[in-house]
Amino acid sequence: MLGLTLGACTEEVDTPIPSDADSFAPTAEGTERSVVETDSAPEAVGPYSQAIQVGTRLYLAGQVALDPETGERVSGGIEEETRQVMENLGAVLEAAGFSFSDVVQAQVFLADLDDFEAMNQVYGSYFQDAPPPARATIQAAAIPLDALVEIMFIAEKSSTH
Repeated sequence: MLGLTLGACTEEVDTPIPSDADSFAPTAEGTERSVVETDSAPEAVGPYSQAIQVGTRLYLAGQVALDPETGERVSGGIEEETRQVMENLGAVLEAAGFSFSDVVQAQVFLADLDDFEAMNQVYGSYFQDAPPPARATIQAAAIPLDALVEIMFIAEKSSTH
């Protein structure tokens, strides 16, 4: 049994946890889950997918400023890194048939919160044609590959597209 603790409440649940992680997908009955991959964005550098689509929702993994052709981090500072991150995310969105106008939530991780304004200028330029998504921005203690910025998205395909 799995014991769940929420505040002072403890409830035992008789649902076994599957040993196969892929079978434990947060999907509604009948909703398919699929992996989205593209060569136009950097390969995953660990045991994760570039994105997972569940029904009309797309969950994009965090991207850092890797050039998809070389696998190397771009140089030049926060503006260049943010631009590369957004291009990488755009490539994954496009591979799944989504666009920046479908993004409903973003999480931004900065190595230095003093880079917020410069990152924000580049980031905002990708949401000119639609309202920007809800977003959280934090300073992270460390970002993989010593990157200056990492961004992840959730996108939702509306029935009006």
